[in-house]
Amino acid sequence: MLDEHVVPAGWGIRPILFSVGGVDVPAYGFFVGLALVIGAIVYWREAKKNQQGDEHGFYLAIAGLLGGAAGAKILEWIINYQFVAAHFSDPRTFLYGRTIVGGLIGGTIAVLMVKKKMKITRRMGNAFAPAIALGVAIGRIGCFLAGCCYGKPTNMGWGVNFGDGILRYPTQLFESIFMLAMFFYLRDKAKNDDLKPGQLFTELMLSYFIFRFFLEFIKAEPVMFLGLTIFQHISIIVIIYLIFVKEKVLNLISNKK
Repeated sequence: MLDEHVVPAGWGIRPILFSVGGVDVPAYGFFVGLALVIGAIVYWREAKKNQQGDEHGFYLAIAGLLGGAAGAKILEWIINYQFVAAHFSDPRTFLYGRTIVGGLIGGTIAVLMVKKKMKITRRMGNAFAPAIALGVAIGRIGCFLAGCCYGKPTNMGWGVNFGDGILRYPTQLFESIFMLAMFFYLRDKAKNDDLKPGQLFTELMLSYFIFRFFLEFIKAEPVMFLGLTIFQHISIIVIIYLIFVKEKVLNLISNKK
């Protein structure tokens, strides 16, 4: 299925969260919207606290948001290129599909591009990091209620039936809990006076992709080369980039004033 957030009828814990005037409000869309609003509030508070709530901070926030939205779509289309090619004439094909992995990568690339274009040398990742962590934690609740992004079958007591009578790992909640813990960790660490610029964002990205690599072992995703999923291969690439390449890229941008 192209869109892991489009599920069969009767699937999910509570796919329709509530109704207003006869209009159904889907759980996934509601929690994604809530994640964006709360994430934006947290970011702006952190930016102002770090004296970064200026024009540059606004432009980078917009770049991260738009780049994240584009990356979430584009990566899903690439992964499901056969489906896209087979249904290319159907406009709905391009409305489906999104992934948080693509969102994080796309948002990061967009911010780097805007920084290079506008010659912004400040690193503002410390303000972004807590907001991103909390946003993902909230958004994954929508995934759980909709029944998408689920895990493999399990006999453990925490297995959840999403609609087919099979108990599965609630991997959405595992990710939500992990990112909520990261939010509190990052918010607490932000109080340190010796914090390096951009340190929190690097820690968040590195922690998330390491966590995601291992989470994929219990997610219902097809395996590829070396018995790993596409998201595990992407996680390895991102981890290598963060450890060995990121600083060189940022230094290159900073030197081109």
